[in-house]
Amino acid sequence: MASTDITATGEWAALGRHARELQAGGVHLRDLFSADPGRVERLAVTAGDLVVDLSRHLVTAETVELLLALADRAGVAERIAATLAGDPVNATEGRPALHTALRAGPGASLVVGGVDVMAAVRAELDRMAGFARAVRSGERRGATGRPIRTVVNLGIGGSYLGLAMAHEALAAFRGPGIECRFVSNVDPADLATVLDDGLDPAETLFVLVSKSFGTPETLANARAARAWLTAALGPDAAGHQFAAVTADRAAAIEFGVDAGNVFAMWDWVGGRYSMGSAAGLSLMIAIGEDRFGEMLAGMRSVDEHLVRQPLAGNAPALMGLLGVWYRNFWGLQSRAVVPYSHRLRLFGSWLQQVVMESNGKRVRLDGSPVGCDTSEVVWGGTGTDSQHSFHQFLHQGTTVVPADFIVFARPDVDVAGSPDAGERHEALVANGFAQAAALAFGTSVGGADPHRQLPGNRPSTVVMASELTPSVLGQLVALYEHQTVVQGAVWGINSFDQYGVEQGKTLAAAIAEGLQADPSRPASEHDPSTTALLAHYQRLRRA
Repeated sequence: MASTDITATGEWAALGRHARELQAGGVHLRDLFSADPGRVERLAVTAGDLVVDLSRHLVTAETVELLLALADRAGVAERIAATLAGDPVNATEGRPALHTALRAGPGASLVVGGVDVMAAVRAELDRMAGFARAVRSGERRGATGRPIRTVVNLGIGGSYLGLAMAHEALAAFRGPGIECRFVSNVDPADLATVLDDGLDPAETLFVLVSKSFGTPETLANARAARAWLTAALGPDAAGHQFAAVTADRAAAIEFGVDAGNVFAMWDWVGGRYSMGSAAGLSLMIAIGEDRFGEMLAGMRSVDEHLVRQPLAGNAPALMGLLGVWYRNFWGLQSRAVVPYSHRLRLFGSWLQQVVMESNGKRVRLDGSPVGCDTSEVVWGGTGTDSQHSFHQFLHQGTTVVPADFIVFARPDVDVAGSPDAGERHEALVANGFAQAAALAFGTSVGGADPHRQLPGNRPSTVVMASELTPSVLGQLVALYEHQTVVQGAVWGINSFDQYGVEQGKTLAAAIAEGLQADPSRPASEHDPSTTALLAHYQRLRRA
């Protein structure tokens, strides 16, 4: 599949010249604001319930025009349209990337390969809702007839990160009587920590999430969980107390999952984009089908914004283009994401996969070298905790790191009525706003003392909404999903495969054979370092 070498275009060269001019002229955000009274109004964009303030970025009106010209040359709008239309934008695997179909509204139709996929999507959502209602109401019970009290989600990567993040973010909206826990790590301590923490096998439901039903870490945990369950309740218990979400229905049934408890995950849904699919079954059980539907509606509102808004006023498109601006023309390698919300403390971990697994690529769609840096390193933490860990680095370190601050106008609904909640929440918001201001404009409060001076001129985005609801969480998820795809479109890469991850699994399987090998037999063919490590490992195990 051919793709434009964007680095060889006149638009790329023009942006390079412009960046060098700004850098040589010592551009500072203080000056940009002084010279442009309408800057905030022009660079604050609304998407759904989100206000995205981009005014504190190292850009002028000319910068934005040049970035939009670059997007036009790269075919960003066409790539967006192709993705939403179900074209095989995942070119290396010959598949569409239809996560937006998972949250399309009632009456929507999307025909791919002669089949309207929306019929299957709606049918599976209905099955999920029925299953979730039955678990929550106590109608669906375990093998001994007792109701389910704990749901344990077994998955990794996209089958874990988004779900755990959303489950924590929406704590205020969980129903009573059901607790959800998440196991992802193949380290036995992860599953043991969950199972040994007072779980009753008779009241525990396991939800196994693996699109291929071949993910080694997930299957290892699933086998251990099945053994724990059947040891207590007998060999037939797994059929009652396991559900599976997978594209390989037969494998799930062979594992012991009752056919009625197997939910579909299609090959056109990438794991890191799958939270709105049946992969979100555990989350739906926790918050209920109505709240889950609100989350999908929030995602849909940003999908519609992406489609309907010209790129000049398109929040995810502008965020994606700013990422390209800093990564490729300023040499900035990372971005800090700091939600001023305790409930969003897992947001950064989810976003790391969305951004770095999607765009950590070195070749374009046609297999040729990409010719420029791709992706950004995403890291961060929650405010105000992060202010006492890494914000010193942000303010006065020698490396400039663009930052995203996520802020809510009201406290979480489950704590809003607690003593002084409003006052403490205002202190939280004040800290978030202060960090963005100090990064942008600096301070000379120390006078001539260089140790106390903050240089400023460090860019940031502020994303604000009224409060953290299922809809708003869905909007945040879609916002960052789409800005990632926009960047991939500019670089001409495939944001939907992950061969680096898959190769690591293949190597791990081969090395695992060496770990279990008879030490008297010749080692398998590995590189010298790995061979030496295997020998040392076996000596330590024998000792």
